Amino acid sequence: MTSFLSDAWFDKVAELTAAAGDLNLPPALAGIVLNLVVTGTENGNVEMAINGGKLEKGLNANASTKLTLNTDVLKKVFLEFDMNAAMQAFMSGQIKAEGDMTKLMALQTARPSAEQKALFQQVLAIA
Repeated sequence: MTSFLSDAWFDKVAELTAAAGDLNLPPALAGIVLNLVVTGTENGNVEMAINGGKLEKGLNANASTKLTLNTDVLKKVFLEFDMNAAMQAFMSGQIKAEGDMTKLMALQTARPSAEQKALFQQVLAIA
């Protein structure tokens, strides 16, 4: 099994993403680029980005917002799209945000497409 957030995991996510094709994202999600620093992993802190609804390894220079969160919150919020968990994590300090907060506000009302949900279910299955 591939270790969550390892190089091999990111390689598998890239394969799944390429196979998924067009994610048919709503404009609110298609234009968002967020950097994430995931703490408490087997590999220390892991830097990644969400760019146009897709997960990328490493930080993206075009992101105006950076979030720091742990692996459990990453799975709940970004892979399961649990917005209640997002609000709870933010209010309890489990998500720390830097930069343009309007990007986060846009995420509150944006709904993932069926294609993105299907892709992230596959990604969650290898997490």
